[in-house]
Amino acid sequence: MIVIIDYGVGNLHSIKSALDKIGIKNMVSNKVEEILKAKALILPGVGAFGDAIKSLEETGLIPYIKDFVKSGKPLLGICLGAQLLYEKGYEHGEYEGLGLLKGTISPIKDDLSNKKLKVPHMGWNKLEFKRENPILKYIKEGESVYYVHSYYIKSNGQEHLATSEYDIEIPGIVNDKNVYGMQFHPEKSGATGLNLLKAFGELI
Repeated sequence: MIVIIDYGVGNLHSIKSALDKIGIKNMVSNKVEEILKAKALILPGVGAFGDAIKSLEETGLIPYIKDFVKSGKPLLGICLGAQLLYEKGYEHGEYEGLGLLKGTISPIKDDLSNKKLKVPHMGWNKLEFKRENPILKYIKEGESVYYVHSYYIKSNGQEHLATSEYDIEIPGIVNDKNVYGMQFHPEKSGATGLNLLKAFGELI
């Protein structure tokens, strides 16, 4: 059973519908006992970094999420949920993240050399693979996924599995051990997104 963490921020039901469609058992929950029993967790997220981390703190779930990761079971962050996995976010201030991955979340617009490009970065972009990983087994390099975001991951790049070009390199899929993140929305990315979620479900 995959538990999609409900902390009041995110497109929970579209993720649930996507998992249902591919036959992966799942539930939406904010109950500690259900999270601890899960075989994998998904951390969704839509909105601003500061508001989201505050909402997550208010649930009291952060220590349990970190213990879950320490147990070796897989965790997937989606969109803002992927950003929360990192150490700090700089969206309308400076906020501490979960610190499960090394790096920060910074404004895309600050690093664009082509200032005519629109922010938020919104739409379909191709994935370029950086290294092999089981989560990529059902997709091919060059397939497109759907992004909607104004801030992006900045790190040393060691955790990058796949990136997209938008004048700068946008980390699309990241991974360190049992922690995964997808900056785009797999649940809105057609067959490619469903195949990525299918592969994540098979990590259990």
